[in-house]
Amino acid sequence: MSELSSGWGRELDEPSRCRKAASSFFLRDAANYSTALPAKEATLAKWRAAIEALILVADLGGPTMFARIGVVRALNRNVERVFNSSGK
Repeated sequence: MSELSSGWGRELDEPSRCRKAASSFFLRDAANYSTALPAKEATLAKWRAAIEALILVADLGGPTMFARIGVVRALNRNVERVFNSSGK
């Protein structure tokens, strides 16, 4: 297995909004994003869970979808989902 297809070089299943203009988004990109967060934000429970998921997926080779879900949940932690009853 090459370095790009294992560990931190694995590509996430679907890109998330924390990527800039890259065509691919890797575990390493998500880790770099999360380590650049201010300390106050990085210690939030959602980000701690996302970082832990990134580490586990990179080290143990689990599905990258787990890491993606953690990062997306952390990014959307302040978004309130509201049910729209006017829809079908």
